[in-house]
Amino acid sequence: MIGKRIRLQRIINRNSQKTIIVPMDHGVTVGPIHGLIDFAGTVDKVASGGANAILMHKGLVESGHRNSGKDIGLIVHLSASTVLSPDSNAKTLVCAVDEAMILGADAVSIHVNIGANTESEMLHNMGLVSRACRDWGMPLFAMMYTRGTKIKNEYDAKVVKHAARVGAELGADIVKVNYTGSPESFREVVEGCPVPVVIAGGEKMESDEELLDMVTGAIQAGGAGVSIGRNVFQHDDPADIVCKISKIVHGDQR
Repeated sequence: MIGKRIRLQRIINRNSQKTIIVPMDHGVTVGPIHGLIDFAGTVDKVASGGANAILMHKGLVESGHRNSGKDIGLIVHLSASTVLSPDSNAKTLVCAVDEAMILGADAVSIHVNIGANTESEMLHNMGLVSRACRDWGMPLFAMMYTRGTKIKNEYDAKVVKHAARVGAELGADIVKVNYTGSPESFREVVEGCPVPVVIAGGEKMESDEELLDMVTGAIQAGGAGVSIGRNVFQHDDPADIVCKISKIVHGDQR
């Protein structure tokens, strides 16, 4: 598995063993929103701020990943749905692991909604992707969300730690979940998951302080970093907010 270890080092800081990932796959889900119009320009900004990796769909790799400044890791997203769908929680595969390798990916990602009506199909797809990742030595980043009629609170540590554990048990190398609101509750998630856990950024926040407090709580709980999209790429100064996040996530280990 030397290939997987080498690729993981491109998206995880070797000194801190933590990561800052900026997902920019939202164009498929909700369209060309603010921050993703000048895609390559935003990539340059988050790279200059110190992000370890960006996450995008395959069609924008050639024009979007190549930046003029600092290098940055590439995660190619394999699954998708749109808000226009009758069931936007139903994620389907739109790319394959070998296709992502050809594009130069350092890792691939998949989105699974635990509790959704189509959970079984998404878990089946994750199993197939996990096997392909093992065959090719490709790291797997799993976005494990809790969404469905039986989910009363998608930030409840009880369901979040279950989702994180599912990701690890099905072969993910890094798991992304919602932050549960406090270091104490999020520590339950981290302790129950045998692979690194990073937090999602969620909806656009009103202040930097609110965002940075959440990041601090996750790191205090033993989290392995962040995967924050809109709160970074829609920020007035993406480079600056990434730099502030980096000081919390990596400390002096940058």
